[in-house]
Amino acid sequence: MANSEHTSKQFDADLEDIRSRVLQMGGLVEIQLTTVIEGLATGGEDIISRVIETERRVNNYEKEIDDACVHVVARRQPAASDLRLIMSVSKIVTDLERMGDEAEKIARMARSIYGRGALTIPRSIDLRQAGNKAAMILRRVLDAKARLDTAEAEKVIAEGKLIDTEFRGILRQLITYMMEDPRTITTALDIVWIAKSIERVGDHAENIAEQVIYIVDGIDIRHTGLPPAPAPEESA
Repeated sequence: MANSEHTSKQFDADLEDIRSRVLQMGGLVEIQLTTVIEGLATGGEDIISRVIETERRVNNYEKEIDDACVHVVARRQPAASDLRLIMSVSKIVTDLERMGDEAEKIARMARSIYGRGALTIPRSIDLRQAGNKAAMILRRVLDAKARLDTAEAEKVIAEGKLIDTEFRGILRQLITYMMEDPRTITTALDIVWIAKSIERVGDHAENIAEQVIYIVDGIDIRHTGLPPAPAPEESA
């Protein structure tokens, strides 16, 4: 009995360690994203370089958490609900790592733009707004993950669509910009890729929100979407 209790406590400790590392990784990716948006607005080379260097730490977190998940499954033989949690954590970590990749891409594109002396980024305000919105959604989905809050996760999924709208608006403006002055095509295309990376951050945040719902409710909504809300009961 004592040994079983000890095993249970150790298993809980292992899961808590994994949860903690996921939140640390998410916090690091959030810092990457907010930092690169600042660097994009200011052209600060030191800021941009910091984001690129941080990507190594994000990658290390991914490997460490994946290893921890494998070891927990191998040693503890978790029950169905705990196994669901571990599987979801592995997917969440993949999405966080890919968000870090997108932040690094934005940093490299920003370096390219400013390296050419293209100091004026068209629609920079909208680009910054989209980036800040993506960072906010990431922060909210990490909070939903920490609290296992499905209501907040559903809001993140709904609001993630707003970033898609931002992207389409930026793209339309950039097409006009390139048509009016073909000399701006190179810089404008770099900005398209930056905007696309911001949109992908929103997509990955939505993926994480879907995993939160799966952890709590055991419902996989990746391809079906959220189930319709129940109709209100009619009063007699």
